[in-house]
Amino acid sequence: MEDVEKIRVGITQGDVNGISLEIIMKSLAEPEMFESFVPVIFGSPKAVAYHRKALNIQNFTLNNINEASEAHPKRVNIVTCADENARVEMGAPSQYSGEAAVEALAKAVEALKNNEIDVLVVSPADIKSMQSDAFGYASQIDYIKKQLGCSDSVTMLVGEDVRVAVAIDNVQLSQLSQCVTKERILSKLKIVDAALKSDFTIRRPRIAVLGMNQHAGENGVLGAEELEIISPAIEAANDSGIYAMGPFAADSVFGTKYAFKFDAILAIYGDQGFAPFRTLTEFTGAQYFAGLPVVVSAPVHGNAFDIAGQDKACIDSLRNAIYLAIDAYKNRKSNKELTSNVMQTHAKVEQERNA
Repeated sequence: MEDVEKIRVGITQGDVNGISLEIIMKSLAEPEMFESFVPVIFGSPKAVAYHRKALNIQNFTLNNINEASEAHPKRVNIVTCADENARVEMGAPSQYSGEAAVEALAKAVEALKNNEIDVLVVSPADIKSMQSDAFGYASQIDYIKKQLGCSDSVTMLVGEDVRVAVAIDNVQLSQLSQCVTKERILSKLKIVDAALKSDFTIRRPRIAVLGMNQHAGENGVLGAEELEIISPAIEAANDSGIYAMGPFAADSVFGTKYAFKFDAILAIYGDQGFAPFRTLTEFTGAQYFAGLPVVVSAPVHGNAFDIAGQDKACIDSLRNAIYLAIDAYKNRKSNKELTSNVMQTHAKVEQERNA
């Protein structure tokens, strides 16, 4: 494969006191990882060196660059962020690790906006330590959405045989019911359907929608949201050409592995989707953020401060997040080209017909 064809994959360093740099180095140490992409880490070379020494990782070198546009196609590149005062204290977040994570994320998103990288993989970071006057977001993806001018997106968990999207995340459970609206569920279904078509090349996706209450409300006995909000949203989605079904009880879908019969499942809130997904896929799945104008993915796990620096971190989720981003980028590009060719052909036929 020619270097010019390689996809430029940006990877943020995450929290330097957690496992992010360990899994990044271990993933990029595999030779086959370079066959289809150019890695560009946004982070501190000093922090990387600290982790590399602590973990005794051999034969891992970095190409230090100032801008992502300078990336070498056959090297592991790193855009220096927050390096002068780099301080690694493995096992717990700190003010420095939060500030460094913010700077790395900001530089990576700017590079994405400037087309210096093609896709972005976001490593785990501690949101509380990231909080400052410059970063008042509930998650890294909320920051990314704001910077991209995107009003809505859907977090989608992607495994080998199952995909679980979440309609409402980063909301306190006590506030959940007031966030569940017909308009919101319908909007999320449209985003999931569009992503499955363009980014996963599924022609006619089948989407299962879960209920909010236990046993999907038991026909109103355990809650009215299914009858008054979720079912009307599903009906409206079907009217617009989306193949959605439900609402189903979560235990019926996941407990019987009925989940594998659908192209995606729309959970109403985070834990309703995250917990069974993690049970089914362990640490092999990845997160995909559907609805963004660019491709962004992430591992499904957190910082794992308890095992930081102990050479115990599993790289599967980050590695799959990288491959997921590459595949989605290729699929999206192919679909755009196909759509463009169809439109051009249609325009030519119309022109000839009217001549």
